[in-house]
Amino acid sequence: MVSVTHGEVWADDAGAEGDGPPLVLLHPGVGDSAVWDPVLPALAARHRVIRYDVRGYGRSPAPTAAYSPVRDLAELLDHFAVDRAVLVGSSMGGATSLDYALEAPERVAGLALLVPGVSGYDGLVTGEFFERLEPLAAAGDLDGIVRLGLRAWAKAGGGTPETDPVAAELCRAVLPAWFSNIGHQLTGPPAFDRLGEISAPTLLALGELDRPEVVRCNEEMAARIPGCRLVRLSGSDHYPTLREPDHVVRLIEELYAETA
Repeated sequence: MVSVTHGEVWADDAGAEGDGPPLVLLHPGVGDSAVWDPVLPALAARHRVIRYDVRGYGRSPAPTAAYSPVRDLAELLDHFAVDRAVLVGSSMGGATSLDYALEAPERVAGLALLVPGVSGYDGLVTGEFFERLEPLAAAGDLDGIVRLGLRAWAKAGGGTPETDPVAAELCRAVLPAWFSNIGHQLTGPPAFDRLGEISAPTLLALGELDRPEVVRCNEEMAARIPGCRLVRLSGSDHYPTLREPDHVVRLIEELYAETA
């Protein structure tokens, strides 16, 4: 457990000790740090790899006070004495990675963004999915939320708990975090209109089976980030590490090579 302002987070520091910067893995909102399990062995064989659970997710306690995900990341890097890191962020973790890269560019050696979110892009939190989510959440219908989520985010696995039990387990496990973070997770300045300021080598991988809103957002993000390499994962939805783990590892390694 790592102490952060007004709380603590679970983190794991593993892998090979190399000369280059470590990889720091930031999980999505639809899964905790277990989402990295399919790619962790290959990455840790060559690099120092740090992964952690956002407050309320996985093994991290729920927040008891307002907190900033960007500040938690900065304090985590300080705890592990990391001056510069390659950030690998999926969805929510991608948004945090971008926010941090804008706040502290000198500490970000590279960005590998997998189906990333970004603050300041309204289209990600509107539409039919969120209209259906609200009454399910109000009723406390966790099974209904999982089924709705899988239809939206897990099309590559069939979109149901029966056809995709691994994604269903990841989704169900994070529901308490969704509720415990309400009113606690602080957002920083919008990043979408500042993506042109990103200076680190960047790769963005979108899932062609992801929600159309996310695909459009990812395309626009890649167009705004200077020198960004856009990769389309034809077999992926919002869980690329589950769908195409070998491809994801290869992309991270290619991005890492650009930071040398």
